[in-house]
Amino acid sequence: MARLDLLSRPRRNRKSAAIRDAIRETWLGPEHFIYPLFLHEGGEDIPISSMPGKFRLSADGLVREVGRAVELGIRSVVVFPAIDEALKTNGGIEAYNPEGLIQTTITDLKRRWPELAVVTDVALDPYSSAGHDGIVSEDGRILNDETVEVLVRQALSHARAGADVISPSDMMDGRVQAIREGLDDEGFTEVSILAYTAKYASAYYGPFREALDSAPKHGDKKTYQMDPANVREALREVILDEDEGADMVMVKPAGPYLDVIRAVREATALPVAAYQVSGEYAMLKAASERGWLDERKVVLESLIAIRRAGADLILSYFAPEAAAWLKAGEG
Repeated sequence: MARLDLLSRPRRNRKSAAIRDAIRETWLGPEHFIYPLFLHEGGEDIPISSMPGKFRLSADGLVREVGRAVELGIRSVVVFPAIDEALKTNGGIEAYNPEGLIQTTITDLKRRWPELAVVTDVALDPYSSAGHDGIVSEDGRILNDETVEVLVRQALSHARAGADVISPSDMMDGRVQAIREGLDDEGFTEVSILAYTAKYASAYYGPFREALDSAPKHGDKKTYQMDPANVREALREVILDEDEGADMVMVKPAGPYLDVIRAVREATALPVAAYQVSGEYAMLKAASERGWLDERKVVLESLIAIRRAGADLILSYFAPEAAAWLKAGEG
């Protein structure tokens, strides 16, 4: 066969590892990860059945796991609490207890690792007797403005404990501005807000709710979390959160919403985070355990895809494994 008369041969830019590495458009490193962790009051680490390899950690277990992450180059963590049922109320008052599980944990983490960025979740669902992110009225409605008042108290309790980044995940209207004003009024002008800007009412959250026993006792979260069918709505939320003082914005989930990540990236100059949620972890883990997928390859590919879509930061339960693979040059 005669040689093709081609002026442009894109494969020339793929012919060696040196060239491929030199012109790679997107890269992935441990500095891009925020590692989500689950914590409870007990003295034992409890396996989460739907998230193989992950646990509700004891205080000692959390210290060990954060220490492992730090050694791997991970610089940011977010801790989610599993609270005793006896402490849960409709008003979520335990959320802003200065001696609460999260508040004391923040202080301990910052004492041990001053340079670690401690991100905190602000929402009522771990503390709610109803399992909702907000206060529930007698007729079953989620009360927006009343909830925001509690969220501000929760955020302030985290800031006082030493949190670096407050991350409201509740999806109440106006909470970013209220939290920003509350933080500034108390002098916490350097505490950042990472807003869950486009948090969808997703079926991918199931394992997370098992981990925290935080599933709604009635109804669903569709009156405050976003419709999975919508993307323009996410851009409206971006405008609002940016105007209200958010320092960073987030899309959750990540993998099934790469188009939303890209749209958000193009709509704002703020850093964009994306949350590779528990259901995404569970699917990749299960397929890998059955030998259907190569875990290392598929996890790193999923993470680079999230970065390629436009995420600056990725919340992922695979963070330590991915960091170890990257450190070993297996990326």
